[in-house]
Amino acid sequence: MTGAAARAAAPWVEEVAEGVHAHIQPDGGWCLNNSGVVVFDGGAVVIDTAATERRATALRRTVDALAPGPRRIVVNTHHHGDHVFGNFVFGDSAEVIAHERAVAEVEDTGLALTRLWPDVDWGDIRLVLPTMTFTDRLDLRLGDRVAELHHVGPAHTTNDVVVWLPDERVLFTGDTVLSGCTPFTLMGSVSGTLETMERLRGFGARVLVCGHGPVCGPEAIDLTTDYTLWLRNLARRGHERGWSPLETAFEADLGPHADLIDPERIVGNLHRAYAELDGAVPGAPLDVLTAFREMVDYNGGRLPTCLA
Repeated sequence: MTGAAARAAAPWVEEVAEGVHAHIQPDGGWCLNNSGVVVFDGGAVVIDTAATERRATALRRTVDALAPGPRRIVVNTHHHGDHVFGNFVFGDSAEVIAHERAVAEVEDTGLALTRLWPDVDWGDIRLVLPTMTFTDRLDLRLGDRVAELHHVGPAHTTNDVVVWLPDERVLFTGDTVLSGCTPFTLMGSVSGTLETMERLRGFGARVLVCGHGPVCGPEAIDLTTDYTLWLRNLARRGHERGWSPLETAFEADLGPHADLIDPERIVGNLHRAYAELDGAVPGAPLDVLTAFREMVDYNGGRLPTCLA
C-alpha cells in the first residue's frame, strides 16, 4: 500500500503490562488517536474513545473481548472530539470521568470537528458529557491496581489529564505527548507544555502510551520539549521581525522535526506562541478557525489528511 491507503492500516492492541493494553490507531495523524484499556475484576477502564462511530464501535468490541466484566469506566484525557465522540458506544451505564473544565469545553465545541473534515464518515455521533469530574487528582481503586488521574497543563488544552499506573510505571499521556507526530498547543500553552514535560518526567515512567502514535518510552517527553523550545525561539524571531505566524512558518527550517507527522500544526503552535509573547495567559481562547485555515494554506491549500 502507498499514500493514504497505507496510512489507513487497521488498529492493533499492544499489552504494555499485565492487563494493561494500548489500542493503537496508525499512523496517529489527525483524529487517529490511541486508547487505553486497563482490565480489572468486573470490568475495564477505557482511556479515551474514538472519533467516528465505526472506530468507536470497533474499540468497544476490543474492550469487550479483553474485559468480559460489565463495568465500564471511561476517562477522557481532554475534550477534543477524537477522544470523546465515541463515549456513547459504551452505554448509559458507563461512568465518564474528565477534568472539571472538560464539561463546558465539550458542550461549547460540540461537533465542530466534523465540520473541519466534512467528507469523513463520522456516523451517528451522540455527545455524552462526563458524569464525574475532578480538579487536580483522582485515584481509581481497581482491585489491587491503582490508576491515578492527574490534571496537567494547560499544555495541549486547558483540561489535559494523564493516567498514571505507578506499579506498572505506565503513563497514558493524552495529547500532551505525541509519538512521532507534531505537538499541538493551539488550544493550550507553549509555556505550559514545557512545565508539563518537567512534571511528566518526574513520574519516572517506563512506558508511554501517547494520545497518537506508537507506544514509546520517556524519550518522547524529551522530543516534545526539544520541539517546543525550538518553536518558542522561532516565534520570538518571527515576532521581532514583524512576521505573521504563517509567514514565520513558511520561513522556518523544520530541521530535526521535519519527519514528524502533520507538520502544518506549526502554524497553530505559532499562533499560541505569539499570543503568549503578547501577554495572553496560558489557555486563553484563540481564533481556532483562522489558525486552521492558515494550516491549510501552509499545506499548499489542501485540507490536512484525516483518515478517521
